[in-house]
Amino acid sequence: MKRVIRMLAALTMALGVTGCTSVSYYAQSLEGHAQIMAARQNVGKLIRDPSTPEALRAKLTSAAAIRQFATDELALPDNSSYRSYVDIHRDAVTWAVFAAPQFSLAPMTWCFPVFGCVPYRGYFSRKSATETAVDLQRQGLDVYVSGVTAYSTLGWSSDPLLSTMLRQDDTYLASVVFHELAHQRLYVDGDSAFNEAFAVAVETSGVRKWLRAAGNSAGLRRYEADRRRSADFLRLIARTREELAQVYGSPRPPEQMAAAKAATIDRLRVRYRQMRDRRWAGYRGYDAWFASPINNAKLAATSVYGEQVPVFLHLYDLCSGDYPRFYAAVRRIGDLPKASRAEALKAVDSCK
Repeated sequence: MKRVIRMLAALTMALGVTGCTSVSYYAQSLEGHAQIMAARQNVGKLIRDPSTPEALRAKLTSAAAIRQFATDELALPDNSSYRSYVDIHRDAVTWAVFAAPQFSLAPMTWCFPVFGCVPYRGYFSRKSATETAVDLQRQGLDVYVSGVTAYSTLGWSSDPLLSTMLRQDDTYLASVVFHELAHQRLYVDGDSAFNEAFAVAVETSGVRKWLRAAGNSAGLRRYEADRRRSADFLRLIARTREELAQVYGSPRPPEQMAAAKAATIDRLRVRYRQMRDRRWAGYRGYDAWFASPINNAKLAATSVYGEQVPVFLHLYDLCSGDYPRFYAAVRRIGDLPKASRAEALKAVDSCK
């Protein structure tokens, strides 16, 4: 704990941070991460340990193979990340707080060392996340809080496998490992949409390759069905965002704008139910998302993780599925100024 305090003090002085809120935020981040790092256990040793529960051993054996596949086949970093394990004894490792103005789809951003500016604040405590959300709501902002199953330190430390990453099937585990290692492979400060779309593209192409290599045709069919539903969902969200942008750009008084906003979100729910019951044959995997409140912050958080993915997958195909070439092409685009970067993504037509 003293090391955490010293790290916080050094970080605070380096950043010129002032105010109790800023100091306490960095303190909880450093303390939460340090606690996880201190609890790491080597995956190989756990697999060999006869006292390890059989279900956990099986999961860790799969995780070790997935981790090696990431390096050997996807050209992702060959380091000590995801070669250790921590049981965090809770449903999420962190909670992300997103916020946006009442009549705007542009999310608030916060700037941090190393990671640059991002459209959320992350907390290792649900209570702290909730308190921050309440404070932002008091300022008149739309707020959304989401539990997170994994996070990346971008290679600054050896990120472990977490118990939250092992609660679903191996396809989900592979997707998380590939996604988080992609952030270590390439990260552009201050452009969350770019970073997340790139990581999702690596995750998607990587899972497809991993399932094919395993000869898991049934798993691949399930995964492709999930991807199609995800694309349908994102198109639904994009349509609603376009409608809300028209509402917010109109000269209506606040009361009428609020009513139009509510009506637009109601239409989103109706469209979802129609899509679920007809196109998806009753698949209810997104019911929980639609059952909870929907606002600008939630819509903004969703768009960060999906809108640019098709462009990155197209670039991957243009690079003939060659990951080093793909990463080099993405790096060239990422090195452009942000405005030029967005234009370059729209105009992608080769791997150069």
